[in-house]
Parts: sequence; structure tokens; C-alpha cells
Amino acid sequence: MSFRRSAVALCAAVATGLNIAPAHAALAAEPITHSAPDAALSVNPIGSHESGIFDASAAEIVTYHPASQRVLTVNALSGSVDILDISDPTAPQLIGSVHAGEDTTINSVAVRADGLAVATVEPGVKTDPGSVIFFDAAGDGTVLDSLPVGSLPDMVTVTEDGAYAVVANEGEPAEDYSVDPEGSVSVITLPADVAAATEVRSAGFEAYNAPGALPEGIRIFGQFGDSTTVAQNLEPEYVTTSGGKAYVSLQENNAIAVVDIATATVEDIFPLGTVDLREVPMDISDKDDTVNIANWPINSFRMPDAIESYVVGGTTYIVTTNEGDARDWDAYSEEARVKDLGKEGLAPICEDAVDDMAEFQADENAGRLKITTADGLNADGTCYEEIYSYGGRGFSIFDQFGDLVFNSDDVFEQILAEAVPEYFNSNHSESTFEGRSDDKGPEPEGVALGEIGDRTYAFIGLERIGGVMVYDVTDPSAAEFVTYVNNRDFSVSMEDEADQAAALPAAGDLGPEGLTFIPAADSPNEKNLLVVGNEVSGTTTIFQIDEVLAQPGLSSLSSR
Repeated sequence: MSFRRSAVALCAAVATGLNIAPAHAALAAEPITHSAPDAALSVNPIGSHESGIFDASAAEIVTYHPASQRVLTVNALSGSVDILDISDPTAPQLIGSVHAGEDTTINSVAVRADGLAVATVEPGVKTDPGSVIFFDAAGDGTVLDSLPVGSLPDMVTVTEDGAYAVVANEGEPAEDYSVDPEGSVSVITLPADVAAATEVRSAGFEAYNAPGALPEGIRIFGQFGDSTTVAQNLEPEYVTTSGGKAYVSLQENNAIAVVDIATATVEDIFPLGTVDLREVPMDISDKDDTVNIANWPINSFRMPDAIESYVVGGTTYIVTTNEGDARDWDAYSEEARVKDLGKEGLAPICEDAVDDMAEFQADENAGRLKITTADGLNADGTCYEEIYSYGGRGFSIFDQFGDLVFNSDDVFEQILAEAVPEYFNSNHSESTFEGRSDDKGPEPEGVALGEIGDRTYAFIGLERIGGVMVYDVTDPSAAEFVTYVNNRDFSVSMEDEADQAAALPAAGDLGPEGLTFIPAADSPNEKNLLVVGNEVSGTTTIFQIDEVLAQPGLSSLSSR
């Protein structure tokens, strides 16, 4: 789910490309690395830019323009896109910023090879229609023009051929549900040169308002006040494009929409299913004082945030990072804990759903796990016959038809239990043991794909404990763990620091959000690079990816 931005833009003026004194975050003295015994890659941090701002989303989505050797980083706090010169990737420099205007927030940015950049702009009232702005990534930050799009434009991407920009308009409701805009996908026809576009079309979901039109398994819930239709309930989050189609994650709805780009039409929506904890173990308690990756009579919705796609043998495959998310507004919240069921007006768990109710609902077992009250009730609504939680704590690969071909299962948590046993499932702003086990665990959120040699790799950012999981996804049905790297010093717990500004550089990277892969052919140092924007530490960090011989490390971890 998108970051809840409460900060307004600090400045409406456009910052030109004048040099600004660079700030470089200290890289962790000993970055955490953990690799498979036959790992073909090593991934190491080599440079970082520090905004100096803690826990205010000063570095989110990142993208790269090869010709100018510039990284564009979304700075939601200032409502801008920061422009970083990475001609020396060990010392990125802030050289300017692009602002969209007063009382606005930029949520996402994408760039075409010729430098035409597109950024999504959220107005001060998030339920109002949003816009996109255009600028030259190689220029001085001047905004060329803007176009209107749907409400809460969350993410933008540019198609492989550079002909279109596609925007996911999330359309979240107001806190009191007085307004609930329809979710939509904007398709923008881009000009041939570096100039503002003039044509935008909207792919909407009105066709699914008809009874029976929506495929089974799509979550439609939490509607009252102004919210009455399916189109209002569907909330586009993230977009990836392949072969003339846009695949759009509908995170809260646990689904992906398929949009034909040429006609700007939603062709299909397919559900993403659940992870069954009876088969896939998870650690679901922060009060059991141990790593306990175990099985439970619970299902968990995948609910991906970022998604990416690639083609193998003529078929498009979609990689989903299964973060999970809850609707939690002033007027409506689906969120509760297992131990809350049966109390304060909530229906209880059905007697035959678990063997020992008291033991199951104890804090050291399932009691503190955050769950949804919107799903799982029996036919008459008197008790919960099934319990549903949020997120798969890993990633999945689906084919273009919506068929699941791979799920990483419990491997992320197994790796973290070995790599950082003292800080297993830590939070991002505080160094804790199991601080997130009762919620969504490591919380995979961002993903980038990259080709190195004849292999395709997925780089997956973990929002809470931090770091990047690297998988070889060349064979979509048999993805394999390669390595894990985390540029974080857990000895620095930011919530416990009296002087957070002074402590922040030593903490390293906190809360990875957006990732982009830079192939060696486009790289300033002719090495494969990975750029990660970290919203909690406000750092934009560059990792170098090197091919290596097999090395000793983690014992083999399989997934189902």
C-alpha cells in the first residue's frame, strides 16, 4: 500500500541543476550477507546518498537515466523528485530537484531512454483527481507541462517501446468514506521527442459493477457511505507492462488486472489466492521469545505491492512481492488480532475450527497475529470458520493467465533466522527481535528484475528488517535463492536514539521501498548495479553486483 503522506510540499519553486553540497550516508562497516553455497553473484553496497531525514519518506521510488548517468529519487516529504548524479557510483551527488507545485506529493517517477520523465502527482486532497508532470531527466528540472489522471496516482511506468506511460490510480476513500473515487488506470500516449504528452485515456472498472461480472476470489469489502460499487472498491497499486498488456496489482483486493494498452481497456482480473499456513509455516507471534516458524490453521492473502514481469518462451510471467495490507480508516477498519475474536462485538472463532481455543488464542501462539474481520465468517455470520491474515512473507510468480507457477513459501524467514538470528523479523525504525512476527514478518515490498549473462534475477526489498533477497528466476517454476544483503547496522536502534539526526548515518539503510537494476552496459562503472531507495533512513544506496565462483554459505533451502 502506498505510504500515507501527510507532509505537504516544502517548496513550489523548481530547483535548477545547480550543484548542491552532497551528503553521503556511511555504509555499514560490515553489511550483512548470506548466500547459497552455489551463489553465482555477490551484491555489495558501494555508495549512498543521505537526505538526513528519518522516517519521513525522503527516498522512495528510484529510476535511472543511462545517458545522463542520473538517478531520479522520489522524495515524498518535500513533494519532489531529487536528481542524483551517479557518474561516480561510490559518491552520488544531489544536483537538483523537480517540484510539482505547492501542497502536492510526487508518488512515482519513470523515465524513457531519451530522458523524457513522467512523475505522478497527488494533490493535497487525495480523493481529488491527480496529475502527471513531464520533464527532461537530463535537463535542469524544468517542468514541461502536466496532464490530469485519476485519483491518487500511485505508480507510473513506461512501456518497453517508449510509446506509452501507464499510471495506476489507487482511488482510496476519504478517512470518513464521504468520498470514494473509482480506481482506474491511465494510459498516456507519449510524444516522439522530449516534450509533454497531450493525450490520456482512462481504463476503468465500471464493467465489473454488474452482478456476477467480477471473477470469484476478488476481495470486495468495507463499503458504506459514498462507497457502493465494485469500481470504487478496486484500488490499483503498481503496474508492469509486457507485450502490449499492462498488469496492475490491486493490493487490497488481492488481484491483478490485465489492461490492453492500445485500447485502454481492462480485459481481465484474476485473483492471487492465499498461502495456507497449514502447509507453509510462518512465525506469527512476537511474544514467544523464540524463532518458531510453524504451521497454523490460518490462510494469508498474498496482496502484493510491487510487481514486475518478464518473458520466457513466449509467455509473460509476473513476479509479485507479497507484502499484505489492511484497510484501516477512521470510518472502517478490517484489522484485528486473533485474540480479539469473540470480544467487543466481534464474532468468535467457530468451535470446530481449532483444537484448543484457549491455547490457539494465547499471545505466544496465534493470539497476536493481525488478521482481517472481513473474510472467513460462516454462512450465517455467527463465527469465523476460517481465519485470514495479510501477506505471503515471500514472493510468487504467476503466468499471464493467472496461474501460480512458484511460491517462495517460508524460505525468507528461514534465511533471516540464520542470517540475523538476534534480529529476526525486526522492525525498520527499531532494532528488535521478532518485532514484526505478529504482523507481516519481513514484509517484501519492492522488486526489480535484471539480466546478467544468460540468467534473470529478481531483487526483492524487505521493508521491515531491511535488505535485498536475490533469486535466480530464469526458470519461473524453479526459482532459486542466491544471496541476501542488508546494509544495516542493528546496533543502532533509531527509536532508542536521543539524537536521531546524529545516529542516522550509522544506522545504514532502513525501509527499502523502490529498486531499479542498472545493467553493466548502461552503468557508469561498467558493472551491474542495483539502486535502492529507503524511505525510513532517507537513503538512496547503490550496490555493485559481481559474478563469482561457488562459495560456502547457506545450506540449501527449497520452496514448494
